[in-house]
Amino acid sequence: QVQLVDSGGGLLQPGGLLRPSCAASGFTLVYYAIGWFRQAPGKQREGVSCISSSDGSTFYADSVKGRFAISRDNAKNMLFLKMNSLQPEDTAVYYCAVDKGQARCLAKIWVYNWEYDYWGQGTQVTVSS
Repeated sequence: QVQLVDSGGGLLQPGGLLRPSCAASGFTLVYYAIGWFRQAPGKQREGVSCISSSDGSTFYADSVKGRFAISRDNAKNMLFLKMNSLQPEDTAVYYCAVDKGQARCLAKIWVYNWEYDYWGQGTQVTVSS
């Protein structure tokens, strides 16, 4: 059974750091491009970051560039998102997603929900003073 489990969210103050993770089972992540998305209340789901399998190349949304870092551990079949300097506008449910059609994140395409085949259940990140 294919499953993605997101965890590691939490409540923290502005300026804090967090490292959500995504664990896969039932299939191997190593072959696929993997992304992180987030959805804030009342807003559409947006692409945060993507990491390729083929060459490890990464993409980031402008709003998180320089603060967030995506990484993958193929041996553990896991994906991570290190988030620094968190701000209230980063508050959202964060989801990992797998693109089974691509080994490499596609420029300008990686941000679209429809590109991805499997989704985690999400983990809540709340940044508030």
